[in-house]
Amino acid sequence: MNMQSQRLFDIFLPENFKQLPEEFLRYKRDGAWLHYTPQVLKELSFGLADYLIQKGYNRNINGNPEEKEKVGLICFSRPNWLVVDLATQLTGALLVPLYPNIVASEIVNIFNETGLKICFVGDMSIYNKIQEVRAQIPSLEELYVFDEPETPGMNWRNLIVPFSETLEQRVWRNSAAVKGEDVATIIYTSGTTGAPKGVMLSHKNILSNIKSCSAEVFDYFYLGKNESLSFLPLNHILEKMIMYVYLFNNFSVTFAQSVETIAENLQERKPYIFVTVPRLLEKVYEKIISKGRALKGIKSMLFFWAVGLAQKYQLGVPGSLWYRLQLKIADALIFSKWRAALGGNVKVIVVGGAACQPRLIQIFAAAGINILEGYGLTETSPVISVNRLDLKERIVGTVGKVLDTVQVKILADGEICAKGDNVMVGYYKKPAETAEVMDDGWFKTGDVGELNGRILKITDRKKEIFKTSGGKFVVPQPIENKLKENFAIEQVMLVGEGQKFVSALIVPNFDAVRSWCVRNEVKFESKEAAIKNEKVLAYFQSIIDRDNEQFNHVEQIRKFILLPTEWTVDGGELTPSLKMKRKAIVSRFQQQINSFYED
Repeated sequence: MNMQSQRLFDIFLPENFKQLPEEFLRYKRDGAWLHYTPQVLKELSFGLADYLIQKGYNRNINGNPEEKEKVGLICFSRPNWLVVDLATQLTGALLVPLYPNIVASEIVNIFNETGLKICFVGDMSIYNKIQEVRAQIPSLEELYVFDEPETPGMNWRNLIVPFSETLEQRVWRNSAAVKGEDVATIIYTSGTTGAPKGVMLSHKNILSNIKSCSAEVFDYFYLGKNESLSFLPLNHILEKMIMYVYLFNNFSVTFAQSVETIAENLQERKPYIFVTVPRLLEKVYEKIISKGRALKGIKSMLFFWAVGLAQKYQLGVPGSLWYRLQLKIADALIFSKWRAALGGNVKVIVVGGAACQPRLIQIFAAAGINILEGYGLTETSPVISVNRLDLKERIVGTVGKVLDTVQVKILADGEICAKGDNVMVGYYKKPAETAEVMDDGWFKTGDVGELNGRILKITDRKKEIFKTSGGKFVVPQPIENKLKENFAIEQVMLVGEGQKFVSALIVPNFDAVRSWCVRNEVKFESKEAAIKNEKVLAYFQSIIDRDNEQFNHVEQIRKFILLPTEWTVDGGELTPSLKMKRKAIVSRFQQQINSFYED
């Protein structure tokens, strides 16, 4: 990438633009794969920017973020997402992108806080969701739809001014006033602990991360082809930043149709790299194992022999000649099928957003799939550290090496602080909250960790640590991750704030429970019946007893309850980036939690 780029839309500068691949942004419509060329992206972005400029959305182009115009965007990831993002930047307005599954009350709060006048949405279902609460959003004047709106007046395509050289010059003249230090977007955090806050990120913030990741991480990829798959929401800062890494490094990008079609789209497009959150990776692995459990006889034996080998694999430790030989055989017979399930070409999977089970990273590595776990926050644009392809800088159980452009220090209480060009401008209209987390340019992450040279390890969320009535601190995340290594456990959350001992809420993996029941001649009638079955409960007790041996006395789980339904985003228990909303889960299951401590 051209390191002179100062703003995200500098992707359109000739030296960057001419390197972009012709089959650039792929998407699927009516069963066929189509694509935008770089020129189509440019013409649509400039055409929309020209409309926005004519309508005065470039007012106060050099004003402070509160005075600038805001453009809303609620849509699953697709090429048009980038069109609106780039057009807004060229205008000098601020993009306010939201998750497509956001609840109506949050739309009202965020639109009113930002004074949004215009919004683009993916389809009629999101349009209707806004229409239902539109009376509560006095500032909203214009609302447009990407997918077949019900009336022509709602079609976003009508706004796009036909491209010409004069139009291009007009837009460039306007955007010349946009500086690298200017805020480019307000990204609302998904709020695991309280109401979402609008994080103001400048072009400089995000570009410093793009430049670092390009030079320190992507430059060392030998992928075969620069082809990626994108399926995380683009309003998630990790996916947005990586999207611009792709753009500035001349990758072609395929947009998955939805989270449900990822497996199918991997098969169709065969990407070499993608970014994900650990939860989706866990589901891929669970699917592989459940397929293995369905095998019979010699096939089943071979499958679990290979899994056993993978579980013994250690990154950077070659193992004996005999082990390496067995691994080669397992690769030919079993692991090649795992890679085929991911399309066959995947060389690198970047993981962020939450802690990834170390065991998963080792197992996938044994199967020739490199998982690079990283760490950061919306407030840090987002990457602070990331594991690298080089085995000397890929240490399982850590979040990798701190980027060269980021400084990290650990406070006396273990809290991680970061400083650098990637640290946010502040929280929108929340000076007190900004002051709380900023100290002389250092951002306090709220995470607890250790620094070994430049290698960073996260030990927990400061806000998630709880104290028992005996005054002992419990760090839940590593314990939860250990428990989730067992296939029978889909989701788990530890509780015990102010109580004598630790308990657990467990959502079982019912596929694993069903096959355990078959093997042990226990009747499986329904999920509700299974979680009350004495033999099933005894089975879960044995899992907990075995893992308890690895925890110190105060961390050991004394009581647990099995729950019949998975925690979801729509159910309100997970954030859109699939992190647990601990407060919401505690309040929903307060009765069950109380029952642990009634005696």
